[in-house]
Amino acid sequence: HTGFKGAWLSVWLNSLGAYIYGYSLQPQEELNLFSNIKNVFKCSEIGDINDKDKLTRFVKDVNPDVIFHLAAQPLVSIGYEDPTLTWETNVMGTLNLLESLKLLKNDCLVSVVTTDKVYKNNEWEYGYRENDELGGYDPYSASKAAVEILVSSWSSSFLNKNNLSNINLKIATVRSGNVIGGGDWASNRIVPDCARAIISKKPLIIKNPNSHRPWLHVLETLRGYIILIEKMSSSNKNNLETYNFGPLIQNNKSVKELVEKINKFWPFEYFISDSNSTFHETKLLHLNSDKAYNDLKWSQKWNFEKTIFRTINWYKLCHEGRDPLELCLQDIKDYDEVK
Repeated sequence: HTGFKGAWLSVWLNSLGAYIYGYSLQPQEELNLFSNIKNVFKCSEIGDINDKDKLTRFVKDVNPDVIFHLAAQPLVSIGYEDPTLTWETNVMGTLNLLESLKLLKNDCLVSVVTTDKVYKNNEWEYGYRENDELGGYDPYSASKAAVEILVSSWSSSFLNKNNLSNINLKIATVRSGNVIGGGDWASNRIVPDCARAIISKKPLIIKNPNSHRPWLHVLETLRGYIILIEKMSSSNKNNLETYNFGPLIQNNKSVKELVEKINKFWPFEYFISDSNSTFHETKLLHLNSDKAYNDLKWSQKWNFEKTIFRTINWYKLCHEGRDPLELCLQDIKDYDEVK
């Protein structure tokens, strides 16, 4: 809940009348969205999912009806710098959460967030489907693919009347494209890097300009998560469901195209570098979201241009002194009105 997606999700759920309990590390950046939205939480607990005892006590005390599990080491670059932390947090941290669910006294719906990078990437042009082979070249991607296997195994092993006779747990995993939006200040992410360069009036060096990504506004993904929870609440199944949430193929753009569009809406100085990252990164990645469209009636509302405009306009208005929480609520309102 202290991270980018968790903060946006908390604001949206609170606006719908939910009581929000958050468990997370302190924000890593001095600038962060969480510090501006603290009033939306019923309780905000600072803790590490690798601290199994503390996490278990918190889950037991809250006894939640719905859990969105977004806690992770989310950066490819950090995965290379500290693979042990990446694997421990993403895999064992998730297992700690799953084990804590055995103590719940009520029914609970659980959404485990992984990534579009869980698939074995063949650099092909068509989108990966939920039943395609899992893989992962780098530590981050591989650890997230392992989370998918972990959740599937845990669900098969323990979601039955013999092991959890006192509770009805329903668990799904969700895989999203590259999510962007106002309020993301994480390091080594292209949109926050652009925003910092604009505000500081310092030029930015763009690496991997030809890498294509499934860019998606954060509200698109979060809407998918919320709709899925609604579907799970009325379903008789408690076995694992998995859904992709990605943009339409025409909105799968290169890093260079993204930066050029940002520059159109809020000009800044940047240079394209001929050198690539020092670590391996996927060049071409796209998700097939047909299952989400057919089962959940979910599809992208804002096209690429609208997505970039709403994202950069958030940063621009925030820089001009507008309240970040109000900017989030306005984006949610405008997004909701799109049919």
